Amino acid sequence: MISEYVVLCLAGFLAGLIDAVVGGGGLIQTPALFAVFPNITPATLLGTNKLASIWGTAAAAFSYAKKVKISWSTAAPAAAAAFVFSFLGAYLVTRIPPDFLRRLLPFILIAVAVYTLKKKDLGTVHQPAFTGNKEKALAGITGGSIGFYDGFFGPGTGSFLVFFFVRLFGFDFLHASAAAKVVNVSCNLAALLWFWHSGHMIWQLGAAMAVCNIGGSLIGSRLAIRYGSGFVRKLFLLVVSALIFKTGFDAFFR
Repeated sequence: MISEYVVLCLAGFLAGLIDAVVGGGGLIQTPALFAVFPNITPATLLGTNKLASIWGTAAAAFSYAKKVKISWSTAAPAAAAAFVFSFLGAYLVTRIPPDFLRRLLPFILIAVAVYTLKKKDLGTVHQPAFTGNKEKALAGITGGSIGFYDGFFGPGTGSFLVFFFVRLFGFDFLHASAAAKVVNVSCNLAALLWFWHSGHMIWQLGAAMAVCNIGGSLIGSRLAIRYGSGFVRKLFLLVVSALIFKTGFDAFFR
């Protein structure tokens, strides 16, 4: 049991580090949980994953807030909508299997990667594109859509948030990652409340992984702040590439 906790705590640390910069920590943490405990109910492992990741995401958001000016006029309405629609997505997934999304996702991620590669200047300059009610409305639509996706299916949520904050709102990659953490906390909280209510959680393991996730998140956010948008962009493309291979394998070879 001790060796299993050590493996999962290490996975939590690495997931926190990657997730703090560009999202995608679930690529590491979730498969590790399923590999170590293959006989435990998936819902319980997902609930434990959320318990660990929400603390790391919150720590990253706090770390960004101290050094990077978060655009709350965009992040706050996006986070509020994400919370509500993440609940709706979680409810719907109990009624409709997300198989169509499983097969579509690799192609969506390929389009994101190709677009980012072609647009060399994408996310290099922080120049918010909207203000006022238009900004709030678009933020609500974006946050609600991504929140619903996170509750219904989930893989790559953090990376999608970063991309949309860059592409739609004119943020650079560093500011986009900071805003994405705020929205991600909201998504995770909605899911966590659902899993807590239904009793799907291993509290001791989740708490231990949360400590390591926080450590990784603090290091990851400091690396992003120190090395800037260029570093975040490169890691974003690396994580999206890994997501393409992972989701493609899951969709077509399992």
